[in-house]
Amino acid sequence: MSVRRLLRASAYRRLVGVGGIGTGIFLTVEGERTLGRNESRAARLLDVRDYCKLHIVAHHVAILCGASPSREPFHVVPIGAVGADEAGRRLLAEMAAVGIDTAHVREVSDRPTLFSVCFQYPDGSGGNLTTVDSAAATLTEADVERAADMLDPRTIAVAMPEVDLAPRRRLLELAAGAGAFRAGSFTSAELAEADGLLGLLDLLALNEDEAAVLAGRRLDPADPTPFLEALGRAVADAGPVPRLLVTAGAHGAFACERSAWAHRPALPAPVRSTAGAGDALLGAVLAALAADVPLLATGDAPAALRSGLDLGVALAALAVTSPHTIHPEADLDAVLAFAREAGLAPAPPLSEVIRASDA
Repeated sequence: MSVRRLLRASAYRRLVGVGGIGTGIFLTVEGERTLGRNESRAARLLDVRDYCKLHIVAHHVAILCGASPSREPFHVVPIGAVGADEAGRRLLAEMAAVGIDTAHVREVSDRPTLFSVCFQYPDGSGGNLTTVDSAAATLTEADVERAADMLDPRTIAVAMPEVDLAPRRRLLELAAGAGAFRAGSFTSAELAEADGLLGLLDLLALNEDEAAVLAGRRLDPADPTPFLEALGRAVADAGPVPRLLVTAGAHGAFACERSAWAHRPALPAPVRSTAGAGDALLGAVLAALAADVPLLATGDAPAALRSGLDLGVALAALAVTSPHTIHPEADLDAVLAFAREAGLAPAPPLSEVIRASDA
């Protein structure tokens, strides 16, 4: 069976990531009003599959680039830890099923697999609470160093939340020394401690709340320029970081490369859940970069998918149509078909790296 992938022989051949690997439950809160600090509220348990950020990003890169443990045509290597429990075994099996190499995911006998309680409001927005005493909390710099031989100039290294900052810092340091491309993301609570890490990044991915912490102001969708300028100054002072990616939910996404900002509106989609959409967007951007497709494309080609940002916004829109934080059917063909329904067709440089390969 032949499927389409993002392939370019001269570009990156591997993604190595560090972050949490886990699962959880999903609750839908009754009523649209934001949950108060001391409030009790009725909720319904949903039949939803929940995944951590590293798993979501790695999954989408694996699917879009055609990952295989044999390393051809692409190699995806998460560095993490799971418990010696049913949840950990299931997650490892799911990763292996899409070609992810789990050799660097350690099994921990005395800690459970990382677990999250995710909640969402009737409009699909929401948040999550994640355990801090899980197997993922045992991840160390030594775990990262054991994978150091995977890092080279044709590798993308990505440091994601839900593990301590120390192993994430070590991955970025080793990746910088090896000439690898470095991407990362931090929670709002981590940003004050992560100042020293920003200068190690080639790409910083933020959601709207995280970006607001750095910018010191909220995004005004009607006039985003003051927010973007403040964010750019804050990152330049802490980094600088050559590329920024900001996901803004229903307002689409913003990206900055070489100090130039671009915006892509969200594609119309029936929303089942927004959880995981921002991570899907980052996964698509990294998959495009792996095929040497830039974050932003030069020139003007309306109604087209040309860049990593374009592909990311399309995948994020498709992702919200699933109740699960990883859309089980979101391969490249599905993303392109979904975008085409919104009037967007692939165009260079993205169209030049779409190739058919064996499934």
